Amino acid sequence: MNIKDKAIEYFREGYSCSQAVLMACAGKSSETARAAAAFGGGMGRLQKTCGAVTGAYIWFGMAHGAPGLPSESDKTAVYGRVKEFNRIFTARNGTDQCSELLGEDLNTPEGKENISRKGLSRKVCEKCIIDAIEIIESLE
Repeated sequence: MNIKDKAIEYFREGYSCSQAVLMACAGKSSETARAAAAFGGGMGRLQKTCGAVTGAYIWFGMAHGAPGLPSESDKTAVYGRVKEFNRIFTARNGTDQCSELLGEDLNTPEGKENISRKGLSRKVCEKCIIDAIEIIESLE
């Protein structure tokens, strides 16, 4: 199974978009699930930065961050990937904001119903997860 398929499988199992991206890249474990737990739904369902995006950012830190106190070049290496990821993701999707991507409020019964009725978890969230994995792969 490829990384995109793993990420979609994790999402469909009930993991958040952030957890799905991180676990597909870093491996499914209690540590990776916990590391990304607060970032689903646009960071704790605040509907800010998309969870698929923040999952990618966590991965960049895990894969390319310094294991201790980072030097400026260590920071630059990770931040450069984040900036390029964001540029590509935003070009593909028009935004990196969960609220704008979904166009519905995850925190209201009406918004949740509309997300379900319109199939936005598959149409929007799964697309964002796949985009995130594709962009990660292109930057590695």
